[in-house]
Amino acid sequence: MLKNWVVVPTCLPLVRRRCHACASEHFRASGKFRVNANHKLIDAWLLVLCTACGETAKLTVLERMNVRSVRPELLDRLHDNDPVLTAELLQDPVVRRRNRIALDWDDAWRLDTGEPDHLDREVIDVSVRFAARIPVRAVRLVAEGCGLSRAGIERLITEGKLVSAVRLSGRLSGDFTFTLKR
Repeated sequence: MLKNWVVVPTCLPLVRRRCHACASEHFRASGKFRVNANHKLIDAWLLVLCTACGETAKLTVLERMNVRSVRPELLDRLHDNDPVLTAELLQDPVVRRRNRIALDWDDAWRLDTGEPDHLDREVIDVSVRFAARIPVRAVRLVAEGCGLSRAGIERLITEGKLVSAVRLSGRLSGDFTFTLKR
């Protein structure tokens, strides 16, 4: 029987960026946008706040774009400070690359394993699905889901009792499956 696990975000991740005021490395998204139009051109930023000193920084969303080329729904969402748009933009690789930021997902996700009736079976097939692109060590996910230590999971991988089509030793942010043989 195939078990379905889901990695679910519990809150917005922290933004990794150096604060120019206090040299802290983490910002949190305020959920607010600043939009500035100059004649036919528009700029938009997502505002983030330093976790240490509260200093505001701007992450560029739109830069010197013609107003007519921006979808009206996007403009409405920017003006309404849409929290879903905030989450979408933080996960957008173009926005992250443009602003030279990374996301810190520590303590911002949980693993939903469903009902815990699978631990006594001889063979467990599990499909892990990510509700958002959250980079998590596969060993940590499996250990948390099965109630075992990470060292125990590493041992099971070495013994060939935990197998997957993907490499389980690094971070994953995409769906995968594995089989655990006891």
